[in-house]
Amino acid sequence: MDTRTRAAVLAALTLGLLAGCGDDADAPAGRTAGSPAPQATGEPWYDEVAAASPSGTTGGTGSPCPVPVSFPLADGWTAKAVEPLEGELAELVGEALTKRGGTTVRCEVDGRKAGGGFLRIWAADTPAVAPRTALEGFANGTDDAVTGQQFRDLRAGGFDATEITWLTTNSLTEETSRNWALAVQSAGQTLVFTVNEGLITERTDVLPAYRLAAQGLATAG
Repeated sequence: MDTRTRAAVLAALTLGLLAGCGDDADAPAGRTAGSPAPQATGEPWYDEVAAASPSGTTGGTGSPCPVPVSFPLADGWTAKAVEPLEGELAELVGEALTKRGGTTVRCEVDGRKAGGGFLRIWAADTPAVAPRTALEGFANGTDDAVTGQQFRDLRAGGFDATEITWLTTNSLTEETSRNWALAVQSAGQTLVFTVNEGLITERTDVLPAYRLAAQGLATAG
């Protein structure tokens, strides 16, 4: 399958299937690991977008999101585990929808009924990988053009975390979208939380649920 055909298949499937070069100088001066996130309004962080209202939590063994952290769910958003693909569909797209840049998706939080998109949680395939390294691998693990990576260190609930934002340009549609991801380490695992703008979602659709999850991160009981 050539690159354009593969990209078209993935673009069509991603909306329904899983649901159904910056450096440290990019961070504001005086920032240290573990310090609270600054209030950076507008591009690229949009910290003025507030966290959503909570409605329940997920995370931990036996939950729809089997990862070693818990986090609050935005009102109207629902979590579910992501199972490996099987059959002809798996042969067509391989692991492209469940693996990316050294990570494997563990669950997703679906906000379509609330007018949002998706929050996805990925686990690094190398458990001890540093959060920034995991984020770099994830951001670059695509066939689309990746530009404008910026990083910052912050607190996410009870964890020291690293956050990245970047732009991707689809090789077929030439649409450019902004992405955000945050990585933490817990119980020997590196976890990556991701959201992005898209054809039918804007930052105000996805950032509130993402911010809520990040602010409420805790070790799963």
